[in-house]
Amino acid sequence: MENTLYYGDNLEILRRYIPNESVDLVYLDPPFNSNATYNLLFAEENGSRAASQIRAFGDTWTWTQESEAVYSELVTKGGKVSDCLQAFRTFLGPCNMLAYLVMMAPRLVELRRVMNQPASIYLHCDPTASHYLKMLLDAVFGPKNFKNEIIWQRLFGGKSDSGQYGRNSDRILFYTTSEKYYFSPPRLSSHKEKTILDWYNKEDKIGPYVSRPLTAAGSTGGDSGKPWRDRAPTGHWTVPRILQQRYEKETNQKLRGTVRERLDILADAGYIDFSSSGNPSWRRYLHEAETPRIHDIWADDDVRPINRISAERLGYPTQKPEALLERIIIASSRESDLVLDPFCGCGTTIAAAQKLGRRWIGIDITHLAITLIKNRLADTFGNQVSFKVVGEPVSVPDAKALASSDPYQFQWWALGLIGARPIEEKKGADKGVDGKIIFQGDAPGKFEQVIISVKAGHITANHVRDLRGVIEREKAAIGVLISMEDFTKPMRTEAVTAGFFESKIWGRKYPKVQLLTVAELLAGKKVDMPPIRQVGATFKKAERYKGQIGEQLEIKERDSK
Repeated sequence: MENTLYYGDNLEILRRYIPNESVDLVYLDPPFNSNATYNLLFAEENGSRAASQIRAFGDTWTWTQESEAVYSELVTKGGKVSDCLQAFRTFLGPCNMLAYLVMMAPRLVELRRVMNQPASIYLHCDPTASHYLKMLLDAVFGPKNFKNEIIWQRLFGGKSDSGQYGRNSDRILFYTTSEKYYFSPPRLSSHKEKTILDWYNKEDKIGPYVSRPLTAAGSTGGDSGKPWRDRAPTGHWTVPRILQQRYEKETNQKLRGTVRERLDILADAGYIDFSSSGNPSWRRYLHEAETPRIHDIWADDDVRPINRISAERLGYPTQKPEALLERIIIASSRESDLVLDPFCGCGTTIAAAQKLGRRWIGIDITHLAITLIKNRLADTFGNQVSFKVVGEPVSVPDAKALASSDPYQFQWWALGLIGARPIEEKKGADKGVDGKIIFQGDAPGKFEQVIISVKAGHITANHVRDLRGVIEREKAAIGVLISMEDFTKPMRTEAVTAGFFESKIWGRKYPKVQLLTVAELLAGKKVDMPPIRQVGATFKKAERYKGQIGEQLEIKERDSK
């Protein structure tokens, strides 16, 4: 399956496009209103509100008539999911939290359908909802397929919450589709300084080491349980694998024989130390020791969150660090496996999967997110990545349909066609400016702006005059009006009389007011303006990936069970 970005409701996309048992790894970070109070999340609703879709920047889920309909559909199907939702309703009542769980349930059922045998799923969630989601995942995947509840420390110091402990962690619920599954246990990239100081506190010409016993727990009746060199083992004697490999590498000889015979060879060759009381030990060197395995608590010094000055930061509110997704992808998928993120946001899962040589599918319900991901992939990988986009308008009738069904999505899509970023993250007064493009001015450190106004409905010459006024108010270099309709001759005359913006560094003049129709944009026409260069104020550019696709697979891989 080709790398693909889908625009639309992930439930519809999963049902329409994704085949049964085709996906090897799922990561999802569904939007959740973690800023809402418990009173709001658990307040009962009467179901009379108008239904609203989840947006990347407006992640509230409310109990509506649509929620009631979905609930009824799921319950009448019977089974564990039905039982679980009925129990939730008995306990919670028809509140916003129940709406969230009802909307998640069919999506988890569809994700289970598209997942391979075997496959893994990681659900990233807020502690407010994690316990309910775990029960829902138990109903969909079976309790026996629960593997871990990972706690990720997402803040360095945590927030000071009055009257309670600071909240600075997320939950990641790890499930599989069967008892046999792929898992490559991740390890820390290096030993912690405290471990080195406390354990590897001896040193010889080879390097730091720790003295380790030559015994293992459990008594045996064979050769390894008998006394060796007048010493009875505590448990039984053992020849450490690292010590045997070191001997064979340095002597170019195979170490053979029983456990005690091999210990004799090692002792005679000077590979075993004896204390003053005769107790034997061997030297485990720091450079030979595997770094510690990562368990179910991921701290901020291990996978660091994205801070305000991080080069990785793209300005997306819920952006997760690539290191987090790289860990999950390496641990639970092989190269060329198919990774799916049904709430892909700014595309961190997609970027990490591409970097690690996996195939991928991303789904998001906002055109803003799809535009962010396309820019991110182009900036990071250049011509090393190829993918298709499904669901975006490709014709004027498509664009008209989008404008009619959702003007805000139409606005974000149109801005994406010219590489502009929305001026408002949430719906509200835009003061005549829907988007901006920032470009390098004539002087170092000076930046100019192009302001964009998008109109999905009927336009008049007044809209052009209004744009001229906004250009003056905002002190913008250029203004662009994007319209679904064709522009009349008086409108174009009004635009021409606005004059030009002159760029001395490029030695060119650019029309001060530019009029672009959707048909022209679809045909490839762009804003006539100076080159953007590297300016982070429009779409902050992702760092260019300098490695080869798939080369980060450094962790030794092995099958679980």
